[in-house]
Amino acid sequence: MKENEMIFGIRAVIEAVQAGKEIDKILIKKDIQGELVRELFDVLKGTEIPVQRVPVERLTRHTRKNHQGVIAFISSITYQRLEDIIPFVYEQGKNPFIVLLDGITDVRNFGAIARTCECAGVDAIVIPGKGSVTVNADAVKTSAGALMTLPVCKEKSINQAIRYLKECGVKVFAASEKATENYTNVSYDGPVAIVMGAEDTGVSMDNLRICDEMVKIPVLGTIQSLNVSVASSILMYEVIRQRGFVEAVK
Repeated sequence: MKENEMIFGIRAVIEAVQAGKEIDKILIKKDIQGELVRELFDVLKGTEIPVQRVPVERLTRHTRKNHQGVIAFISSITYQRLEDIIPFVYEQGKNPFIVLLDGITDVRNFGAIARTCECAGVDAIVIPGKGSVTVNADAVKTSAGALMTLPVCKEKSINQAIRYLKECGVKVFAASEKATENYTNVSYDGPVAIVMGAEDTGVSMDNLRICDEMVKIPVLGTIQSLNVSVASSILMYEVIRQRGFVEAVK
C-alpha cells in the first residue's frame, strides 16, 4: 500500500479518527504502551474501526518512517449505509438489487466484481467491517473506476445486512455448491440480493441458514468451482436477463 493511503504516528491517527476520516483498519504494535496509546483507544471507543495488534515487523513492512507503533489505513471512498440505500431505491420506484460479499479478501476479485456490479446496474455492494477486502487504490484500479461511483456499504456483519434486507422485503439468494437448485430455475424479478462467498470457504453456514434460497452454477469440468468474480457476473446477468433489461437495451 502506498504511503499516501496511510496515516502513521499515534497523534496523527488520533486526529484522523476525531476528524471522522474513513479508516479501514488500524494496526497497533503488540506491546505498545503509554498515555497517548490510552488516548487513542479512548477515541476509538464507540467507533467500528477494526484494530489489530501486530508485531512491529508488520508495521515496518508498510513504512520505514517513524510510525510510533501505529498505522491507520485510509479508505479510497466514503462508505454508505445500507439503511439509506434501500429506502432511496424504493422511493425511485425500483426493485433493489444488492450484492453482498462474505469473506472475500482478494482485492482483484473485489475490483472485478464491483466493475460488473456497476455495469449490471446493481444498487450497492456490501462488505463486512472485519475479515474482508476494503476499498484501496488497487481495488479501484481493478474496478476500472467503478468503486468511485458504485455505492459501497461497510456493515457490521453480512449476517446483520441479510436480516435487514429481508425485513425490507428483499429476497436474498446465496450462491453455494451446497445448493440443489440451478441458478436459472429461480425468479429474480422482485427486490433481490445475492450473497457471494470466498472461493475456498464459500458463504458461511450462519449466513446460508438465513438466506431465502441457495442457488448453484453447474460446473461440468474437473475444476470444482468458478472464480468468484466470474460466478458473480453470471448471476448478476441472469437477474437482469429475467428482469427484461437486456431486451430493453437492444
